[in-house]
Amino acid sequence: MPYDQHLADRVRPLLVRKKGFAEKKMFGGVGYLLGGNMCVGVWKKFLIVRCGKGAYEETLHQPHVKKFDITGKAMAGWVMVQPGGLETDDDLRDWVQLAVTFVGTLPDK
Repeated sequence: MPYDQHLADRVRPLLVRKKGFAEKKMFGGVGYLLGGNMCVGVWKKFLIVRCGKGAYEETLHQPHVKKFDITGKAMAGWVMVQPGGLETDDDLRDWVQLAVTFVGTLPDK
């Protein structure tokens, strides 16, 4: 299943003007990087969000969120948001902002 191009098109404008923005095809989807650090991505119909280990458990308890596990081994600090959690532009913006805030704490690569 290819990644959701419509979702990718909704995400891109939220990041494209940020310092160090890059878009890269990866893991069968598309990833959006800031300063060389993966921030968010689109895989199939899911938004992949880098929330960091500190916010990971709390984020998992939100509706429409599950562990980021596409290989059989979940990655702590990353979650997958199902389409139900991305219905409005505000919902999507909040998820992207969570990732931007975390990635802003990391040094550029």
